Amino acid sequence: MTDDKKKMTAQGTSVGADDGQSISQNSKTTIPDPDEKSNSPERDLEELYRKMGRMSDPAYLHTLTLDELMDNVFEGKSAVIENLLYAGAYILAGAPKIGKSFLVAQIAHHVSTGQELWGYKTHQGTVLYLALEDDESRLQRRMFRMFGVEGTSSLHFATNAKMIGSGLDEQLEKFVREHSNTKLIIVDTLQKVREAVSDSYSYSSDYEVIGKLKQFADRYGICVLIVHHTRKQPAGDSFEMISGTTGLLGCADGALLMQKEKRTDSKATLEVVGRDQPDQRLYLSKDQESLVWDLDHAENELWKQPPDSVLEAVAKIVSADNREWEGSPTELAQAIQTDMAVNRLTKHLNVNAGRLLEEHQVKYENKTKHAGRRIQLTYMVVEASAFEVIE
Repeated sequence: MTDDKKKMTAQGTSVGADDGQSISQNSKTTIPDPDEKSNSPERDLEELYRKMGRMSDPAYLHTLTLDELMDNVFEGKSAVIENLLYAGAYILAGAPKIGKSFLVAQIAHHVSTGQELWGYKTHQGTVLYLALEDDESRLQRRMFRMFGVEGTSSLHFATNAKMIGSGLDEQLEKFVREHSNTKLIIVDTLQKVREAVSDSYSYSSDYEVIGKLKQFADRYGICVLIVHHTRKQPAGDSFEMISGTTGLLGCADGALLMQKEKRTDSKATLEVVGRDQPDQRLYLSKDQESLVWDLDHAENELWKQPPDSVLEAVAKIVSADNREWEGSPTELAQAIQTDMAVNRLTKHLNVNAGRLLEEHQVKYENKTKHAGRRIQLTYMVVEASAFEVIE
């Protein structure tokens, strides 16, 4: 009797970490096949009507499940300078006259020419620098001292601009439409484009002014870098020194805080925080001849993502000679010869689509059609400043 019970127990043993079997193999039998055909047009239409009915309810709250979230493919935040600046709204703050304008001029020049900055990879593109506290003569002397006479048609300057909400939005939109490869807009300084409504600003007004610039940056997928000042009072968190309320930093995607121990020092620290990059502290020194900021060292080494064997295998399917591939998720799993469950494979690629494009120049698309899910891979090539499909 005891032996029979043992046999019955052995037959019902669960699989997974306890018995050493791989999760991907076990999951293959429990996760539905995403290649399954979609509903009939009639059922799709009925579901659409039901959804429209729910949305018409004044108390409707749009939600999605974790499974639905993982089924989406989102465009990642494109890097302007990897691990420093990404698409979105950023604040560069520091005390007056400590070298912020020289730093943003350096950033502008490196992005417009595609040169690395302190070893960080830069994605070349058009830059608009609103140098609103300078005139053209000072800009000419500064850029000559920093970079000599070698110019670039991708770096544009303006010394006058309208206010946020009173024409600046339209000016920036017109510029971006005329220069489709725009990567970075620098506003130097925030106070020059902000309408004075009172002697002191509230959290909501601070949040709103950065919010408008962030909405613009998100709409066009560019970085807007806003130069601002710090206050004199010490703070427990160094970023609390940014002049104004916490609404400025709260709305921004990231911030760079520049500080010196003494105003006459040729050395400075640059603290970097953000939603899309690791926190860093960089130690800079200014070249006394060119006034360019050089990197002495970073406080900690950046964490690097380990290689992803799935992405590497997918990337090998397409190439310059075989630029496109299309098939079902099951066919993709067979093509890369993986034992990963098909459902897990597609979700892994959904999440890492940006990395696949960034590291391997392969664009990934996952679309639902009446015949079921279809995966499309397109080999991309970097030419000048943008990913372009080879014709």
